[in-house]
Amino acid sequence: MDSLVLALESSLSLFSAVSTIVGLMVGSFLNVVICRLPKMMENDWKDQCAELAGKSPEKRPPFNLVFPRSRCDSCGHAISSIENIPVLSYLFLRGKCRHCGSRILPRTALVEAATGIMSGFAAWHFGFGMAAFGAFLVIWSMVALTFIDIDTQLLPDSITLPLLWAGLLFNLEGGFTSLASAVLGAAFGYLSLWSIYWLFKIATKKEGMGYGDFKLLAAIGAWLGAAQLPLVILLSSVVGAISGIALIVLAKQGRGTPIPFGPYLAGGGLIALFWGREIARLYLG
Repeated sequence: MDSLVLALESSLSLFSAVSTIVGLMVGSFLNVVICRLPKMMENDWKDQCAELAGKSPEKRPPFNLVFPRSRCDSCGHAISSIENIPVLSYLFLRGKCRHCGSRILPRTALVEAATGIMSGFAAWHFGFGMAAFGAFLVIWSMVALTFIDIDTQLLPDSITLPLLWAGLLFNLEGGFTSLASAVLGAAFGYLSLWSIYWLFKIATKKEGMGYGDFKLLAAIGAWLGAAQLPLVILLSSVVGAISGIALIVLAKQGRGTPIPFGPYLAGGGLIALFWGREIARLYLG
C-alpha cells in the first residue's frame, strides 16, 4: 500500500491515469444516483404525507442506491458486470440492450466519460494531495446535481448540505481558502441568491429560482471562499442567459418554461475551482 501511494505521489502521469479510471467507475455509480435518488425522495415524501394524514406508509419493495440490481428499462434484463464497464460497454453494445436491442441513452456514457476526464484533469492540475481529493468530491457532486436538476429541477439536500459542510471542514487548515473566507463564502452564497429570489418575487409575484440553488452556491462558497463568488455568479449567469436564449430560439421553448439554474452554478463553480485565481488576476490586473 505504501509503495502504491509513493508511486502515485512521484508520478503525475500515473496519478492522473488512475484518477481517470476511478472517475469512470464513480461516473457509473453517479448514473445510479441520478436515476434513483429523485425516486427515493418521492417515495419518502409519499410516506411523510401518509404519516401526516394518519395513514400507514405504502409497502413497497426495497428501493435505494444498492437494491434492486440495475436492469434494462424496456425488458427488465439484469445488467451483468461485463455490461457495466464504464463507456466501453456502451461502445461494445453499440448503445443497445444486449437482450432486447432497445436503445441505451447516450447520456449514460456521457456522465461516465465526463466524470473520468474531469477527475483525471483534476489530478493533473492539482497533483497528488488533499487539493486533488477535495476537487474529486466537488466534481462528483456537481455532476450528480447537474443531471438531477436537468431531469427534475431538484437539487437534493442529501448532496448539497453534506457538500457544504465538507467544504468548511476541508478549509479548516486552509485547503483552497482560509476558514474565515469559507464561512463567509457559505453565508454570502446563500444570502445573495436568497435576496435575489425575494426581490424577484416581490417585483413579479413569481418564484425565479428554488432554495436548492441557494444551498448549492453556499456549498461552492464554502469550498472556494467568498472572493470567488462574484466570478461564479457572473459565469453561471452569462452561460445561463446564452443557453436560455438558445433554447427559446432553437428549441422553440416559451419564455415561461422553467430552466434549471443548478447546472450553470455547477459549471461556474468548476471553472472557478480550476482557474478562479488566474481569472481573478486577469480582471483585477
